[in-house]
Amino acid sequence: MSSNVVERAIRPITLNRKKALFAEYDDEGKNWGRIASFIETYKPNNVVPYAYLEATLEAIATGHLAARIEVLMPWNFDKQA
Repeated sequence: MSSNVVERAIRPITLNRKKALFAEYDDEGKNWGRIASFIETYKPNNVVPYAYLEATLEAIATGHLAARIEVLMPWNFDKQA
């Protein structure tokens, strides 16, 4: 069994996180790593980043329940909304 497909799929995520190592400050690097990993989850889920962020931030601002956070994940995002 080969893991090449999985390794190719996660390579962009890993490379983006590695770029954070060259940030000027530690917190800046950690934040960049988190954001880069988060953004890379859009690609396999075929989500438009702007539409997803807009819908998610709007839901949070209007009182989305923390117990229902799973609904806001990229893999559950309704692309038609």
